[in-house]
Amino acid sequence: MHTELRVAAYAICVSDGQLLLVRGRDDEGRPEWALPGGGMEHGEDPYDTVIRELEEETGYLVEVTGLLGVDSIRFERQRRLGTADHHALRLVYEGRVAGGELRHEVNGSSEFTAWHPLEAVPSLRRVPLIDTALTLWRDRPAAGRVPGVVG
Repeated sequence: MHTELRVAAYAICVSDGQLLLVRGRDDEGRPEWALPGGGMEHGEDPYDTVIRELEEETGYLVEVTGLLGVDSIRFERQRRLGTADHHALRLVYEGRVAGGELRHEVNGSSEFTAWHPLEAVPSLRRVPLIDTALTLWRDRPAAGRVPGVVG
């Protein structure tokens, strides 16, 4: 089985009780909400990744205010030439919008960007990483991880 590793950086941006999210599509083409962020480029620092990805996906310039933690998951993923053992390592930062203007990504992995009231997030169709990241943001665990949670 082919193995693959993807390292990515995401940000929790909360302002006035609202969470910044981007909407993309799952493997079946259904819309789902996700945190803004994405994969590191070779040689790129994850801190720079989250700043770049936020600007690309949302139009905002973000100030990184802290590293909340790391989420690591592993699963089998179907690929064109078979199955891959996929390992996703996701760094979750806290960010504050410091400039720019809200816009939707063009020709990227997300199609829509919006602020959502924190209390409405549980009712959204969303990727599990959102719940993990919100737990990291709320609880600030010293180990920087949420034990027993699959992101």
